[in-house]
Amino acid sequence: EIKDFWIDCPIEGCPFPRKHSADIFNQPGYRGAGTAIPIFSLRGEDDFGVGEFVDIPGFVDWVARTGQSIVQILPINDTTHKGKWSDSYPYNPVSSFALHPLYMHLPAAGVKVDAEYRKLQKELNEEPFVDYPRVIKLKINYLRKAYKEKAANKDMASADFVNFSAKNADWLDAYADFCAKRDKFEPDFYRWVQWHLDKQLSAAVEYAHSKGVYLKGDLPIGVGHDSVDAYSFPNLFNLDSNAGAPPDYFSADGQNWGFPTYNWEEMAKDDYDWWKRRLRKMSEYFDAYRIDHILGFFRIWEIPVEFKGGLLGHFNPALPYSRDEIVGMGLPIIGLFIEDPRKPGWFHPLITPDTSGLEPWQKEKFDALYTDFFYHRHDAFWKYNALKKLPHLLSSTRMLACGEDLGMVPHCVPEVMNQEKILSLEMQRMDKGYEWPYLSVCATSSHDMSGIRTWDSDDKAPAECRRILEEHLNSKCMLAIFPIQDWLSIDRKLRAADPKKERINDPANPDNKWRWRLHLTNKELLDAASWCTAVTSLIKDSNR
Repeated sequence: EIKDFWIDCPIEGCPFPRKHSADIFNQPGYRGAGTAIPIFSLRGEDDFGVGEFVDIPGFVDWVARTGQSIVQILPINDTTHKGKWSDSYPYNPVSSFALHPLYMHLPAAGVKVDAEYRKLQKELNEEPFVDYPRVIKLKINYLRKAYKEKAANKDMASADFVNFSAKNADWLDAYADFCAKRDKFEPDFYRWVQWHLDKQLSAAVEYAHSKGVYLKGDLPIGVGHDSVDAYSFPNLFNLDSNAGAPPDYFSADGQNWGFPTYNWEEMAKDDYDWWKRRLRKMSEYFDAYRIDHILGFFRIWEIPVEFKGGLLGHFNPALPYSRDEIVGMGLPIIGLFIEDPRKPGWFHPLITPDTSGLEPWQKEKFDALYTDFFYHRHDAFWKYNALKKLPHLLSSTRMLACGEDLGMVPHCVPEVMNQEKILSLEMQRMDKGYEWPYLSVCATSSHDMSGIRTWDSDDKAPAECRRILEEHLNSKCMLAIFPIQDWLSIDRKLRAADPKKERINDPANPDNKWRWRLHLTNKELLDAASWCTAVTSLIKDSNR
């Protein structure tokens, strides 16, 4: 039974009674601190070239020692398409439910540790980065060998495996069949792998909770075209389009993420069942979650599949103009507008129009239309659109919802997020022009940008980095979650030699390799006494 500890909370509109069950958060005026790190970036004492679920407890020990209560990670769903570098992109899952075999600790699944294993392990762990294609290939080969050698027979006869398979049949059966057809292997192998992954992650979560530390997951805004979800429920996706983003801080040319947009009308017919099941699965492991690109629940930047970049996209849903309206304003269509692919004769203003050939009065008229279209015309429409779906999704679990609301943000977004008690994301380098609210997460950096060491300079001194951390910690934001790179930036001896190599992703590069790995092991983090004391003092002095 979930006990509600927040009845007397003085903070108006606190979200936790409805959405969260962890006692640590159910404290009046709670302000916590945490660290963001991808699982693949962790370094344990016995991993295999990549961070694994079994490395979480060691990292949690450091988090707990320094007075933090949150570990935020990137998506951990299976992204295996071809076993190449492109699969290292964690936001294009082949399943919204299955965990990634990359994070499997092989010995715990029955893989024999022999001299060859230790040799390969040493080679991989000596690499400064994750060699994704090699690591995932070796792990799958080892797991298949263990499976073929009947190591799985006893497992699959156990009541625990049978119960896991039955409990997760609504997604596991389709996933196992999908992988079996892709790899020409036995479906039960993939059930067995998922069972072990679930056990390893669940054990890590239980350990974290025992230390008063909670995990914050990441909910990707999309799923791949070539995915179990798209194959099983094609009616739920617009397979003729890709999602992306218009030009912004992260990319001057916009972004094309390569996965389909959602058919929300179809999803509404069964009360968003697919979304609810997805979130409930996440809630088995996470206490809070980051909604990747929450703007996509208001509207999404949609790009026809035949276009590679993001410049020729348009918002969906939207209120385009008819041909007669445009002609009536005395404006040409070519160079200024793009036709709606599903509604012939209706047009959206181009995000990067060519106004060079316009008369002054035409340019003035188009500029006014452009500003109205992208910043005002849709406010009520997009608010209504978001409120049709978000309350259904949010109420399906008790996880704390945090939205990534950076970029081209409609005016209605903060209002809806506050109404639904979704924490916003606040960053100094992407200031929104208002005081950071209590219901927010402040961050010094994200995986999509450089760390604070190279923010507007070649390499900031430790003292300057410390000042930036202090400013964020002293804010009234409910949560202050910083990348591990930024925590390390305050110690000249511990921080990486080259800060430019610490960046995880460049959104402007579609071929980015997601491979960054921490140069220190969990044990080395714990053993860095003076740095641990400095981090602890920063947090304690900010009353977090």
